[in-house]
Amino acid sequence: MGAVLVRSAFSANIKERRDCSTALFDERGQMIAQAEHIPVHLGAMPDAVAAVMEHEPAPGEVWAVNDPYTGGTHLPDITLVSPTAVGFSVSRAHHADVGGREPGSMPADSHTLDEEGVVIPPTRLDEAMIANLVSRMRNPEERRGDLRAQLAAHRLAERRIADLCARRGRDRVIAAMAELYAYSERRMRAGIEALPDGRFEADDVLEAIEGELALRVAVTVAGDTVSIDFTGTSPQHDGNLNCPLSVARSACYYVVRVLVDPDLPASGGAFAPVSVTGPAGCLVNARPPAAVAAGNVETSSRIVDVVMHAFGEAIDVPAQGQGTMNNVTFGNDHFTYYETIGGGQGACPQADGPSGVHVAMSNTLSTPVEALELQYPLRVRRYELRRGSGGSGNNRGGNGVVRELEALEACRLSLITERRARAPQGERGGKPGAPGRNLLNGEPLPAKATRDLAEGDVVTIESPGGGGFGG
Repeated sequence: MGAVLVRSAFSANIKERRDCSTALFDERGQMIAQAEHIPVHLGAMPDAVAAVMEHEPAPGEVWAVNDPYTGGTHLPDITLVSPTAVGFSVSRAHHADVGGREPGSMPADSHTLDEEGVVIPPTRLDEAMIANLVSRMRNPEERRGDLRAQLAAHRLAERRIADLCARRGRDRVIAAMAELYAYSERRMRAGIEALPDGRFEADDVLEAIEGELALRVAVTVAGDTVSIDFTGTSPQHDGNLNCPLSVARSACYYVVRVLVDPDLPASGGAFAPVSVTGPAGCLVNARPPAAVAAGNVETSSRIVDVVMHAFGEAIDVPAQGQGTMNNVTFGNDHFTYYETIGGGQGACPQADGPSGVHVAMSNTLSTPVEALELQYPLRVRRYELRRGSGGSGNNRGGNGVVRELEALEACRLSLITERRARAPQGERGGKPGAPGRNLLNGEPLPAKATRDLAEGDVVTIESPGGGGFGG
């Protein structure tokens, strides 16, 4: 499914960066198997499937949803759900534009969901509905092409599952799905049981336009279960760093899987021993109509850092990585281009941190310079490692990158970034990595910014370095 989606997509965001995910679910709406795509997508998918199941989708139907408060993450992530012979196939892809007041649908300063784009509640998708949706988005033919790429993945899943049932028998396939779910749960519970019991706390901050917002977490390990509670986190705010609880769950599931059993089969059973709670109306359990464009990308990254730090009271964990996706969007009425930029990751007890990579909630590739310049009115002036940006220690943090892009025609710029004021911290005496910097024609820009660009304007992103490990 993932290969078909990537190969069939029109936009660089999906076909080059691979900002998309695919999975299979059983008839009860439990995730059975997922491709190794985007962690922040995959942990939130069960909520989207549950929302569609309420409408009792019939065989042959495909349903779409992007509403963050009905199983989505943020509006550019459009999820498709369709029945198979033994459950459901699911795809989620970040579309380069879904309407709204800013090209790319990732405004730095949105206040409500409607400002960020077209909101799709669970909706049956047919040609008429596709035409209706893309007419409300920029570059409608590119949007149509990406939606058809998702549909192709679903048609493939429907055929392959039917073939599997014909070869093995439907009952045997269902039994195998149940065993895979149960196997991943058994392994996760065994791994959690090996952790020290106790309650471990940590806090961090987000760099909102109006000032810092607090993230607080308490992780409780008890036997073979983990509970993660965000009581004490700031209330949802008037900007767009809010996220639904499904996004917070994704980030928490990722951390537990990485620390407990990173080679665990990618099945929903692994998440059964992990519970995630947060007060209703707080930053990580927001209520509509709060804006969420940055919550899915930046708040999720901060959640990973703060939960990892809490576990660090009990076991060795890596130093903090860049902790941001460095979201950059260019666009006007003729084109929209979105990318995230890799950076330095934290060192661990055994090794230096890797440099210039997308990990944690992102896990995307970098858009190749040749593909970017061929398709969009942009020129990549520099793309190199930001040497010396990793924190020192017994093991050094990874270096960030410098990416410099020139606008070849007038357009709008939106930046949603983090770790510009506070550097990624080291662990066990390691030094912090360098904080990131955003520049327009050599002049500093804040962590979140929207600007008009003229032809020839140059945007420079210096992504953060990772923290060092050991003093």
